[in-house]
Formats: sequence, structure tokens, C-alpha cells
Amino acid sequence: MLLQNFYTIDSLQNLGGDKYVAAIALNKHHTIFKGHFPDQPVTPGVCMMQIVKELSEQILQKKLFMYKSSNVKFMALINPEVNADLRLEIDISGSDESDYKVKNVTYFEDTVALKLVCTFKVK
Repeated sequence: MLLQNFYTIDSLQNLGGDKYVAAIALNKHHTIFKGHFPDQPVTPGVCMMQIVKELSEQILQKKLFMYKSSNVKFMALINPEVNADLRLEIDISGSDESDYKVKNVTYFEDTVALKLVCTFKVK
């Protein structure tokens, strides 16, 4: 985990095939929220992208490097004091012989917060 104690994984399930769903809880007391932004914390988009990478690494049991993103849409602000519990739907395609393409949709409650399509290489 790049940012220690930034979030915890409550569950990570395979839905069949290449589809997974993770439930995570953000640590609203993490120091990153003191700078982003004081008195109105917002989860940095780059941190959300890092969470997707780390979950993909856990699923694949491989160290990954994101080298391309073709679609990144931040749809709603994630305030950890209001919406600390997130659901990440992850669809991974590829193989050991090629790149891994990851599609992600991140939700808090029924609100879409992030849509991401990226490609990883194995480190």
C-alpha cells in the first residue's frame, strides 16, 4: 500500500470470470485529508487511481505499472467524512503474455464517483 492506513479492504470478491467487486473504507483521519482540503476533505483522484492499481495487483498477484489510461472521469467528490465506504467494480482482461486492461467504476452508495479505463504492464 503506497499510503499506509489510507484505506482498508473490507471484502474483495470474484463475481465470475474477470469481474471483481471490492468494498473499501477510507480512513477519514488520514493526514492526506488535512492538505486536501482542510475543513472540507476530498479524496484526491490520483489516490483513487492508486487504489484501483493496488486492488488489481492483489487480484493478479503481480506488481503493475500503469502506462496508459484512455478514460478517466471523476463524477462526484468523495468526502471521507460523509462517504468513507466505497464499492469498486473491476473488470480485468489480458494475460501474462500481454498487457492488462482494467475497467473500473467506483461508487459510494448509488452514486458513481469514478469511471476509469487503464492499461497496466507487469513490472
